[in-house]
Amino acid sequence: MSYHFVHDQTISGKVLTQEDIQDTEFEHCTFKDCDFTQCFFRNVTFVDCNFIQCNFKETKINHTSLRGVWFTGCNLTSVNFAMTDQVIYEFHFKDCLLDYSQFYKLKLKNIQFIHCSMIAVDFMASDLSGALFDSCNLRRAVFSETNLEKADFYTSYDFIIDPEKNKVKKAIFHENGLRGLLEKYQLVVKN
Repeated sequence: MSYHFVHDQTISGKVLTQEDIQDTEFEHCTFKDCDFTQCFFRNVTFVDCNFIQCNFKETKINHTSLRGVWFTGCNLTSVNFAMTDQVIYEFHFKDCLLDYSQFYKLKLKNIQFIHCSMIAVDFMASDLSGALFDSCNLRRAVFSETNLEKADFYTSYDFIIDPEKNKVKKAIFHENGLRGLLEKYQLVVKN
């Protein structure tokens, strides 16, 4: 088994397979309009890479390192990020479809989710302190035993967060989002 190194490349419009990416480190690479749905990621590292309008729907990304990675306009429906390498990692999302994805028990301090659909995403036991949720749909997203201290939900919507089951100290919410914090009490809040 040999390890490959790919640097400063732009890869566009490709359907990638496991053989194309396995045992490879990609550094400063951009992937545009690529399809990763045929891949089972294993021993893959992405450093300072950008994924633009790529399809990862239901892709298995186990044993993958994401360091300084941005996903923009990507379909990441039903992707389990909980199995990614958790030693050194940092990744962010903009204009992405993340419905039914899993971030269980990840340390995602200061992660950015910008204009994303995040329906039924699992954030159980994650550290999202300082995270930015900018204009995200969080309908049925699961927050339980989650650290949301200093997280910014100001422009996001449709979330339900139980302040008694999550750390929410200094988290930022718009007054319209207060219903999502009071849901369990079955209060009627009127404007």
